[in-house]
Amino acid sequence: MNRKPAVLPSEEELRDLGFGSVVARESRERLLNGDGTFNVERRGLGLFASISPYHAVLTMSWRRFLAWVVAAYLLTNAVFAVAYLSCGHGAFEVQGTPSDLRFSDAFFFSVQTLATIGYGRIAPAGLAPNVVVTTESLVGLLGFALAAGLLFARFSRPVADILFSKSALIAPYRGITAFEFRIANKRQNELVEVAAKVLFSRLETSGGRTVRRFYDLSLERAKVVFFPLSWTIVHPIDESSPLSGVKAEDLRRTEAEFLILLTGTDETFSQVVHARSSYKPDEIVWNARFADVFNRPRGGRLAVNVGRIHEIEQATQPEVQ
Repeated sequence: MNRKPAVLPSEEELRDLGFGSVVARESRERLLNGDGTFNVERRGLGLFASISPYHAVLTMSWRRFLAWVVAAYLLTNAVFAVAYLSCGHGAFEVQGTPSDLRFSDAFFFSVQTLATIGYGRIAPAGLAPNVVVTTESLVGLLGFALAAGLLFARFSRPVADILFSKSALIAPYRGITAFEFRIANKRQNELVEVAAKVLFSRLETSGGRTVRRFYDLSLERAKVVFFPLSWTIVHPIDESSPLSGVKAEDLRRTEAEFLILLTGTDETFSQVVHARSSYKPDEIVWNARFADVFNRPRGGRLAVNVGRIHEIEQATQPEVQ
């Protein structure tokens, strides 16, 4: 049998990065947000799978997580308070005397039951309230176990909290120009073996159709062993660079985007962590340089002012470093 030769993927397809040709060609939003999330929606999943509550709880901010915990705690006690009130007249004894409860009494009795405190002032009398107490005790055991597990998982989950400069630069650098951005570690933990990968993406016309192409940008230094300070990541724009001769208007017209991927090892957990971000043309400043972020006290310890990582200065002449 005559078999057709295998059709190998083109170089353009191999540079796809995982976005797919449809997304890369048709999406007019940035591919990668500044916080590292992607502008691609997943549809056709069930409600539970699309919400992914466990992942959402682990990745949401601490303020939002605590707000959800407090809201769930108050709502649970309110629901059981209503259940106690619905048990009817004489369902509870207050200091040994049958009595009707107010909502506030039922709510705080629920708090005591859920947390297994039990002061003994209010006690259930009859089958219905005891069934509700039994149900709430079980809910409390499972709920507190779940909350403790989620809290531990959030604390034990290694996350790279890298601060990216708000703007990237295309500016004079060692007699030529360079694409630059600056990063710093926002946490007190130490990262080692930190590597950076920068990709340049833009729309190009090929064969009468518009396609998005991706280019690896060579970096002056793609990896640092230690990362105690800030790091300015530099791509020299020489004749071999895809940015050679590119102007600001060219970047806007071609809907260019610079995709950043950082990987490093968190020595506290001995695990690899990741951070992502991107820059669009309106986030790039031309002919500028980053301001100094170091504090140099006499006889003191060198300090990095992380709050100044975004500050830039106008470059009046080519930098010499």
